[in-house]
Amino acid sequence: MHSFEYRNGALHCEGVNLDTLVDEVGTPAYVYSKATILDHYRRLSEGMSELDCLICYATKANSNIAVLNLLAGEGSGFDIVSGGELFRIKKAGGDPGKCTFAGVGKTREEIEMGLDAGILSFNAESEAEVEFINQVAGEKGVVAPIALRVNPNVDAKTHKYISTGKSENKFGIDFESIAGAYERASQLEHVKIRGLQMHIGSQLTSVGPFEEAVKKVVPFVQQLKDLYDIEFFSIGGGIGIVYNDSLASGVMSWWEGQEEKPLTVEEYAQALVPLLKPLDMKIILEPGRFMVGNAGIMITEVLYEKRGSAKTFKIVDAGMNDLIRPALYEGHHDIVPIKEPATASTEEKVDIVGPVCESGDFFAQDRPLPSVESGDRIAVLSAGAYGFVMASNYNSRPFPPEILIDGEEVHTIRPRQSYEELIETEIIPR
Repeated sequence: MHSFEYRNGALHCEGVNLDTLVDEVGTPAYVYSKATILDHYRRLSEGMSELDCLICYATKANSNIAVLNLLAGEGSGFDIVSGGELFRIKKAGGDPGKCTFAGVGKTREEIEMGLDAGILSFNAESEAEVEFINQVAGEKGVVAPIALRVNPNVDAKTHKYISTGKSENKFGIDFESIAGAYERASQLEHVKIRGLQMHIGSQLTSVGPFEEAVKKVVPFVQQLKDLYDIEFFSIGGGIGIVYNDSLASGVMSWWEGQEEKPLTVEEYAQALVPLLKPLDMKIILEPGRFMVGNAGIMITEVLYEKRGSAKTFKIVDAGMNDLIRPALYEGHHDIVPIKEPATASTEEKVDIVGPVCESGDFFAQDRPLPSVESGDRIAVLSAGAYGFVMASNYNSRPFPPEILIDGEEVHTIRPRQSYEELIETEIIPR
């Protein structure tokens, strides 16, 4: 579900005409739907309601404090991977006691921050990390809550950059070694074992890999419960979203007959709840993209058309610094005009490219699109996750604004960065 649709000839987010909106805020700009974010959280919560389930939103997907505040208001916990994300959670009104702290390279400062804040658990990725957490906690005279992350060696069948559950990935402790790691951790004075965590990858559109991993790990979780009285089993996140959007397929012949099938909450719950319920313990989910991916778009304006012997380029005012997924992951994003194309409008195969001085600066290649001209606005869909959070100032380009739509209300949750703000922290030595 999302709240973007054509109405009266223009793309709307909830009750807001986006063509009118960008007259005011300019381009490029990120726009998010509050209704979509809350709908996704509530559907997942309801789908897993047979379990004692805590949803810990993966903050890295979209960390604007307005988004975090929305989810905190729903009772969400948070999966964090840095001290900066913990700082954001606290500023957004989130509960550190519902935070799981993941990541393979936690620093002393970050461990101390987590201990001071009273987080739910450090999800430790190696025995060396467990020993260091024990050391830091001992120096502070406290006991650190931990869970070890197991690597179940299950192929998530996703992009190699976002696969995390195989033996060759840097994450977690090998399944064959995890029992010994728990036994050694149990002997440390300044850690308390609270659970077990796993996460096999991101953007999974089939329930099969989840089911395989859970079936493999559940017997071990039961052993840990018997041995160490653990309190929770975190099965991670990874529920995929649909990047091939019906909004686009209605106007673009490129995707006709190639409709993507999403993994639904119902399919996810139907497969996993029966496997997890017999454990009779808290189950933690760590979704990120599922919650916010389809809740956001990036709007950009066509600057120029460049026709060459091999290709036609539509040059827009957004660049790979604003949205890097196509360049980094070869990630597909559907693209639609802000003004609804006529039913009989012709399509043309084009490249949508930005102004950054890199050949990798593109949003679509050889993509049939309805005709757009200089001055027309287009929307890059499904950009709510790993969009703004991965943006940079490369080529000294200021950050775009972030806008949150709530019905007919428009909230600027991050203003466009000015040139002065671009350099305000830089210093010329005297």
